[in-house]
Amino acid sequence: MPGTRKLGRATASRTAMLRAMVTFLFENGKIETTVTRAKEVRSMAEKMITIAKDDSLANKRLAYGFITKEAVVHKLFTEIAPKYTDRKGGYTRITKIGPRRGDAAEMAIIELV
Repeated sequence: MPGTRKLGRATASRTAMLRAMVTFLFENGKIETTVTRAKEVRSMAEKMITIAKDDSLANKRLAYGFITKEAVVHKLFTEIAPKYTDRKGGYTRITKIGPRRGDAAEMAIIELV
């Protein structure tokens, strides 16, 4: 079930972190983070892409309410979502890259397919 991981943060802090990570993912195409954060980011990013596949005012307002940069929302609706019109889901890929030096947290790269 998406959204059940607490990630060791308060609700507001966790939401802000996920919004920033989804924005960064759409802006750059891929990010490197821990596996559990990547799974939460995947959930939110795929919801945003599904919303952006239907280019309506209501969906744009939903995206503007979650993504923190206007330019990224424009990119989502004009470049990213049209690539996935024939695809039902699975817009992102998570690749595990091994433990992080320092605290041995399992790291992963999440990227758009």
